[in-house]
Amino acid sequence: MCGIYGIAKRNSVVNANSLKHQRDMLTHRGPDDAGLWISLDSRVGFGHRRLAVIDLSPAGHQPMVSEEGCCVIVFNGEIYNFRELKSELQCLGFHFHSDSDTEVMLVAYRAWGDACINRFNGMFAFVIYDRGSDSNPPSLFFARDRTGKKPFYYFYDGREFEFASELKAISHTDEVSLIALNYYLALGYIPDEQCFIEGIKKLPPAHAGRLNLTTFDLTIWQYWQLPANCPNPSASGEELADEAEALLNDAVSLRMVSDVPLGVLLSGGLDSSLIAAFAARQSVSPIKTFTLSLPGSKLDEASYAQCVANHLSTDHHVLELAMPSLGDLDEIAPLIDEPLADSSLIPSYLISKLTRQHVTVVLGGDGGDELFGGYSEYSFALAKQQQLGWMPRSLLFRLSQVAGFFPAGVRGRNRLASLRGGALEQQIWGSPYFDITLRKQLFNLDYQQELNEQIEEPERFLLNLFNTGKDAVDCMTRAHFGSILPDDFLMKVDRASMAVSLEARTPFLDYRLVEFAFSKIPSNWKVQGSETRRVEQILARRFLPAQLDTKRKQGFSIPLDDWMRADKCEMVRNYMPYLPDCINRSEIEKLMTGLFRGRANGARLYALLVLGIAMKNKGQ
Repeated sequence: MCGIYGIAKRNSVVNANSLKHQRDMLTHRGPDDAGLWISLDSRVGFGHRRLAVIDLSPAGHQPMVSEEGCCVIVFNGEIYNFRELKSELQCLGFHFHSDSDTEVMLVAYRAWGDACINRFNGMFAFVIYDRGSDSNPPSLFFARDRTGKKPFYYFYDGREFEFASELKAISHTDEVSLIALNYYLALGYIPDEQCFIEGIKKLPPAHAGRLNLTTFDLTIWQYWQLPANCPNPSASGEELADEAEALLNDAVSLRMVSDVPLGVLLSGGLDSSLIAAFAARQSVSPIKTFTLSLPGSKLDEASYAQCVANHLSTDHHVLELAMPSLGDLDEIAPLIDEPLADSSLIPSYLISKLTRQHVTVVLGGDGGDELFGGYSEYSFALAKQQQLGWMPRSLLFRLSQVAGFFPAGVRGRNRLASLRGGALEQQIWGSPYFDITLRKQLFNLDYQQELNEQIEEPERFLLNLFNTGKDAVDCMTRAHFGSILPDDFLMKVDRASMAVSLEARTPFLDYRLVEFAFSKIPSNWKVQGSETRRVEQILARRFLPAQLDTKRKQGFSIPLDDWMRADKCEMVRNYMPYLPDCINRSEIEKLMTGLFRGRANGARLYALLVLGIAMKNKGQ
C-alpha cells in the first residue's frame, strides 16, 4: 500500500525537485521508503512513497525498473494472487529477483501486455512506463482495480499528463467544477470520473488507459463489468452458501498473506464477524481482532464483538474511545482535499489511528451489504412497492413535488420527495443532503441557469446504474455497488486508514465473489420480505455463535443534529467564508435556523462544513 505520483510532458522536461515535492505530499501513505525515476529523455517522471507490506527488503523499492530496463512501474495496492502468477510466469521462462507483488505485475505486463490486468486479483492503481519498440511507440499504461478500492486522480490537457493517489498531490489547480459540486451536494460524494477541481478526473473503477508518448493521444477503456444475473432457479440456499463459503474462504486466505502484523476490524456485525471467522480458520495462532468501544453510549457494540471474539478465541483488543464530537473533525481536516459528506469518516479515522498502534494490515467487512442484500432500505422499498405499486407513476411524481413546499429538515419531507420515481427508486430521489429542489435554492441564480437541466445529472447517474438490473433487488444492489460503495465507503476507508499508514483489505470484494453474488444468487436469496442477507445468515449459523444477533443493522450513526446544536453551528460559520461563490449564504442561514427549531438539517450542514474545509485546503 503506497502513494504514487507521476507526470509526463509532451514538449518539456520534468523538474526533479518538483517531482519530489509532489511525491512527498503523500508521505502518510508510505512512510517506509521513497523513490524517484526520470526517463532518459526527461519527459516522464515517477515518484513513490512506500508502505512496506510484502517483501520488506530493498528489492521491493519503487519505482521498479524491469530487468531489461524497458519498463518501469509505480504501484499502489496489493496483488493477492501474485505467487500463483509468479509460478506461471516462471514456467514461461521469466526470472525474478524479489518476492514482491510489484515485480510480478511488471513481469506480467511484459508477458501479457494490457491483458495482464485480467489476471490480477487485488486492489490496485498503477502506471507502467513502456519504452516501446520499433513497432510500438513509447507509452504509459495505467489501470484501477475492478471495484475502486485504490484511488487514481489525473490531469490531461494534451500537453501534460499528471497522476496521483490523492487530489492534493496534483500540481494543476483550477476552479471548482460546478458539475462535480452539484453531484456532491446531491449525493454527499463525487462519483465516477467527476472530480472536485475543474480539469482533473478520476479514473473510474475497472478502467484502464494508455497515453501514447509520441502523439500524446490518451485512450481510456473499461476492462471489466458486473455480470448479468442468471441464477439457477433450482439452487437451494445451502448450495449457494456452500459456494459463497468456498469463495470467501479463499478470498480471506489470499488477503492474510503479509510480512507485517495483521488483524481484523471486528464490529460484531454480520459482515465483519464472518471475516473474522474465516480468518481464524486460516491462522495457526489466534488472530488479532480490534473493536471500537464507546463506553456509556447506546452506539457501543463492543459486547457483540466480544461474543464473536470469545467464540473464535481471538487475541481481542477493545479500543476505548470517548464519544466522538464535531471537534474531532479538526484532526482530520488537513486530509480533506475532495469533500466527502460521510460523517463516519471521523470514527473510521479514530479506529484506524488506534489500530495502527498494533498492526499494519487489517481485514474489514466492506462490500457484504452490496453483494448479499444487507441494507434495510431494500426490504423497506419492496414493502412500499407492495403498498404503492398500484398508484400510477405520474401520481407519485406529483406527490413528490409537494415536498418542495416544505422547508428542509421537516419530518417526512425526504420520504415524500423520494417517491418521484416510484417506491423502488427511493434510494435515487430521497437524498439526505440536497435534493433537486433544495439545490436550486442553494445555488445562486446565475449558477442555476448555468447548470440548467444538468442539475438533475446526479439522479440520472444513479438511475442509469439502477436500470442495469434484472429485478428490483438486482437494480438496487447494482446502483449501490457502482456509486456509494466505491465513491463514498471505499474512499472513506482508504483516506481514514492511509492517513495513519494502515492497509485495509476487503475480502468481500474479491472479484470472484463479486461475480458469484451478482450472477448466481437469486434476488429472493438476498432479500425476501423483511429478511435480508439470507445466504450470509446461513453462513452465520455455520460459523458464528448462536446467541449473536446477526439481523441487527445499526452501524455507527453520527448524531449530527445534536453535534451541530451543541456547537451552535460555530464551525459551519467559521468555514462559510471559504465556500464557493455559487452557494447562497442566506439559504445556509435558513438551514441553521431550521436546525435550532428542531429540523433534521445536521447532515446538510455537515456537508457544507466539509465543503468549506476542502475549499480552504485548496487555497493553501
